Amino acid sequence: MTLRLGVLVSGSGSNLQSIIDAIHSDRLDAEIKVVISNVPEVRALDRAERAGIKALCVDHREFDRREEFDERLRRLLVEHDVEWVVLAGFMRILTSRMLEKFKNRVLNIHPALLPAFPGTDAARQAIERGVTIAGCTIHIVDAGTDTGPILAQAAVPVFPEDDSATLTARIQEQEHWLYPRLLQCISEGRLRLQNERPVLVGLPPASGMIRSPNIPENEVHGEEAPT
Repeated sequence: MTLRLGVLVSGSGSNLQSIIDAIHSDRLDAEIKVVISNVPEVRALDRAERAGIKALCVDHREFDRREEFDERLRRLLVEHDVEWVVLAGFMRILTSRMLEKFKNRVLNIHPALLPAFPGTDAARQAIERGVTIAGCTIHIVDAGTDTGPILAQAAVPVFPEDDSATLTARIQEQEHWLYPRLLQCISEGRLRLQNERPVLVGLPPASGMIRSPNIPENEVHGEEAPT
């Protein structure tokens, strides 16, 4: 099943680029119908335009209420026949107006192993707390902040000499690896509702770095991650 994606961005769009690259190399059965930024003239919009993808800016500062901004996003996504909404560095909290329209079909990637270190500056939080393992998490977006059902995670080591920049760079490498693979699992029909919660089932052979808390360890097979 070819996924029809709408990607929301606020910055450089490196995760967007990883998804574009995966589509172009036939590793992801998806089409990006539209890319929308809430910040004008960010690099993510340039990436989309270079790939021949519709790129729009909806500046949140032009709206008096968060719900009005979300309604504009919702209408644009519907107009472009979007099925799944992918947050890729989108720095806005979505209201129920968006989440109800795309229930269980809004994804976010967070640079921490949730539920640890939600919110902003996750890498700094991890270093300050002295953890030795960090990573990233893809989850369904709900009404909370980084509280939705976890679908996949990838882990990285934290070294004594790390600062926020070096740890963030290491985490982003795994984000770029994990997001397209999770989307491909969805395109293969592996995201199901169990007890009204979205979970991944029956993963194909994949790196052991892909984890769903709902999948027994013996159902995930190992494969080296690409370098």
